[in-house]
Amino acid sequence: MGLIMMENEMKGGEEGGGGERGNGEGVLVPPLNFGMVETGIYRSGFPNPTNFEFLGTLELRSIIYLCPEPYPEENLEFLRSHGIRLFQFGIDGNKEPFVSIPKETISEALSVLLDIRNHPVLIHCKRGKHRTGCLVGCFRKLQNWCLSSIFEEYQRFAAAKVRVSDLRFIEVFDISRLRDSMCCTIPRICCFLLEAPDSHTQISHE
Repeated sequence: MGLIMMENEMKGGEEGGGGERGNGEGVLVPPLNFGMVETGIYRSGFPNPTNFEFLGTLELRSIIYLCPEPYPEENLEFLRSHGIRLFQFGIDGNKEPFVSIPKETISEALSVLLDIRNHPVLIHCKRGKHRTGCLVGCFRKLQNWCLSSIFEEYQRFAAAKVRVSDLRFIEVFDISRLRDSMCCTIPRICCFLLEAPDSHTQISHE
């Protein structure tokens, strides 16, 4: 994992993801599988240039990228011009039985996700289904969502591409130590997201 783009490398970046929002031509097109996880937290598939104007309206501060492949230069230029930080976690797809998602990497990604200094933040992989679904599912466990609701949300984005291995990963992911360590090590953790006892019943964010 690394902070791929340091702030002193950004060209037009005021804190908070400010910058040009495009030339105003055409319609705003969200990335594949786009959705809101919570206020200030979004998820999607891999953004392409047709999505840049839409992403500009989100005023992102950060992107959490869950694939090992290098970020395209065109996308990097968009991030620079909008002052957006890129956090890359090179996770291979969880295609059983040969590849499993490393728990440590998900824990690191969660620490970035929970730090409100990185919000608004977009989480994405290639299709916004599996790796993104696993990270969001583990985040929901921190919010005390029940497993059936977590799995329903995962399945809604994965559609016909549900992976049993992903569901198993979410089910066995241990949040107990993670919760304690994060409250001690992250200065501005979004605790309000972890203190919503009724949040596990809210699947849709319309």
